[in-house]
Amino acid sequence: MTRELDDLILRLRANERELGTWVIRTKGEVEDALAFERVIARYSGEDWLVNEIRHYFKRVLKRLDVTSRSLIALIEPGSCFAGALLELALACDRQYMLDGFLEEDSQEGEPAQIVLSESNFGTFPMGNGLSRLASRFYGDDDHVAKLRQETGRRIDAAEALELGLVTDAPDDIDWEDEIRILLEERAALSPDALTGMEANHRFVGPETMETRIFARLSAWQNWIFVRPNAAGPDGALRRYGTGRRADFDRRRV
Repeated sequence: MTRELDDLILRLRANERELGTWVIRTKGEVEDALAFERVIARYSGEDWLVNEIRHYFKRVLKRLDVTSRSLIALIEPGSCFAGALLELALACDRQYMLDGFLEEDSQEGEPAQIVLSESNFGTFPMGNGLSRLASRFYGDDDHVAKLRQETGRRIDAAEALELGLVTDAPDDIDWEDEIRILLEERAALSPDALTGMEANHRFVGPETMETRIFARLSAWQNWIFVRPNAAGPDGALRRYGTGRRADFDRRRV
């Protein structure tokens, strides 16, 4: 799965440069995802292949962190955002979790749920050296400690929203409209401005050499100050106050 995800990220980054918004879903059994994670945790440090798998997944998540795209996670019934796979959702800029079932779907089975595990508390650190939860709740160590007490338990949409683990939890009445508005909103904004804003939100706290290069220098110098979307003849700065809309280059590279 990690190899396929890595390949997909690189293919989309290199070949689909105008696709500025990526929607991430998972599908599978929560218990299967957690069972595999327990195998990795058990043999970590003892088996070379297990170590390679764990570090490879860490590197791919970090590649997702520094991707100049808007990342949206949709958590729906039948998804398996649990433990290590929950890191995929936490790496996204927004997480939307369906509260209940859609009317056209089968009402059988469980509604959307997420599960925290030890993998979410430092096993796969970001470039700033923090876990994605620590970055999400930077400066609120008490809340991170509270979340650690919730590990291993299935968390539904309403509780996930209350704990701050998702951006929103619409019900079946609002789900389709909320997602449509979200995607249209992202498509209407300057790709370069989004790149800078998202880099700021993803990488908080301590600066490392990695964040200085990939989260600051790349985002602000290469994608904003010297890009035509801001300073070009049809860019936002040139057309500011004229009443004319900027003509954005949609390539997010």
